[in-house]
Amino acid sequence: MDELLEILTDLHPDVDFETCDTLIDDKILDSFDIVSIIAEINDVFDVVIPAEEIIPENFNSAEALYDLIERLGDE
Repeated sequence: MDELLEILTDLHPDVDFETCDTLIDDKILDSFDIVSIIAEINDVFDVVIPAEEIIPENFNSAEALYDLIERLGDE
C-alpha cells in the first residue's frame, strides 16, 4: 500500500489519499491521472488493469485501488 500511496502522492501532493474516498466523484483525479496511475501500477506491481476494471468504484480511493491490485495479482 505504501508504494501505491507514493504513486498517488507524486501526482497530487495536496490530497490525503489515506482518507479520501471521492477521488473520482469530486474530480480530484482526471483521465490523464488515471492513465498515469495505471502505467505506474503496471511498472511497480506488475499488474495489468483491464479496460473493464477502469470504473469509478475502483479509483475513488487508494484502498479500492489497492484492493483491485491485490485481486488482479491473485489471478
